[in-house]
Amino acid sequence: MISADILDSFTNPDRTTIDKLLADEFLSANIKIVVLDDDPTGVQTVHDVSVYTNWSIESIREGFSENNRLFFILTNSRGFTEEQTRKAHIEIAENVNKVAKEFNCDYIIISRGDSTLRGHYPLETQLLKEVSEENGVAIDGEIICPYFKEGGRFTINDVHYVKYGNELVPAAQTEFAKDETFGYAKSNLCEYVEEKTKGAFTANSCKSISLEQLKNCKYDEIEAILMDSKDFNKIIVNAISDEDVEVFAIALYRAMKKGKHFVIRCAAALVKAIGNVSDKPILTREELRSSDNSAGGIIVVGSHTKKTTAQLEKLKGIKGIEFIEMDSDLVLESGALEKEVDNILCKEEELLKKGITVCVSTKRNLLKVDNDTPEEALLRSIKISDALKDCVGRLTVKPSFIVAKGGITSSDVGIKALQVKKAIVMGQIQPGVPVWKTGNESKFADIPYVIFPGNVGAENTLKEAVSTLI
Repeated sequence: MISADILDSFTNPDRTTIDKLLADEFLSANIKIVVLDDDPTGVQTVHDVSVYTNWSIESIREGFSENNRLFFILTNSRGFTEEQTRKAHIEIAENVNKVAKEFNCDYIIISRGDSTLRGHYPLETQLLKEVSEENGVAIDGEIICPYFKEGGRFTINDVHYVKYGNELVPAAQTEFAKDETFGYAKSNLCEYVEEKTKGAFTANSCKSISLEQLKNCKYDEIEAILMDSKDFNKIIVNAISDEDVEVFAIALYRAMKKGKHFVIRCAAALVKAIGNVSDKPILTREELRSSDNSAGGIIVVGSHTKKTTAQLEKLKGIKGIEFIEMDSDLVLESGALEKEVDNILCKEEELLKKGITVCVSTKRNLLKVDNDTPEEALLRSIKISDALKDCVGRLTVKPSFIVAKGGITSSDVGIKALQVKKAIVMGQIQPGVPVWKTGNESKFADIPYVIFPGNVGAENTLKEAVSTLI
């Protein structure tokens, strides 16, 4: 644990110069950037880009047809079993390769993962590598960059930290590392690689891009490290500011133009840099709300992180919201959770018609089961998320807005409840909190859908976001 004051001890290079260099590299590269998002929160740094919720040839073809060079495919693989993840990633990689050949277009696939290191790693990137090489393109290296400023995730001297107050806590010492499905023991990303690959890639074999190189714009040095990569080398990118990832993206483009190929595993910040996405102010109520819908909004909270629970308590300070706690422990009794949902839906419908906003949340204490397994815990959480999803998907009243808190929850609400096939990212309602505009094909078309990550924001952030909407 170290003081967060260290973040202020570095001097950033001139942003204007970096932005121009990055724009030049981006425009001359002429490649398609396909971002595979393992839950819907990965769009938390971008705006005016498309998100496709399936990976059919038709959807990928539409993505390649866009003028935008970057588009997202929502896989929701953090809610998948390993077998489901394997099947999905092979299919996606093969479909992307097929469409790219149709368009005669070069591309790079980014695996956007959790900034606190949870997810199916290294499985997902390994599969992307294997499919690429089966199609004749050797992958030289894998770039790992979990930095995400808005969530308080910083990497210094290869150690990944999560910011709590004025302290930076090594990621492996946080609640996220104790995840029942995706837990880990190492905060040093080189050691994390060795841990997760079970020694197939040792800590000593990893290459690092240092903060000193990034802060001093050592483009040639960074490019040389990338050019020296081979045999799927792991390359750790240290970063504490957006300037850092922009400097890295410039060097990355230069290496790719010289024939190097990479798979990228990163959080949302590097996606924005590689996509050359501009900054956009926080969305206003006028941009979000339609004047012709007088119904209340619906908020669903599924995440069990301490941060989410604290945010939910602060949200209760807003007068006029009705709070309903779902007894999610009923998942252990056959048919009981379904009856609970029926009762909640009746209450929701009455309140929404009256213009009252409703918040439905699961119980805050995470259910513990004796002799549990990671797979059983994941499947149980999916059942609970399905129940929460039904609290939106079975509504007959069109809400004026929807907020979903938590990765699996927001994916289930977006795909299963709202049946979104394609959405446009409007921007962010709070730093790191993205908003989709639902498509015409969805259950409730053309409304703001706020995707609120479980591990983002301060205690008041959820309250502030909802205050913008009601």
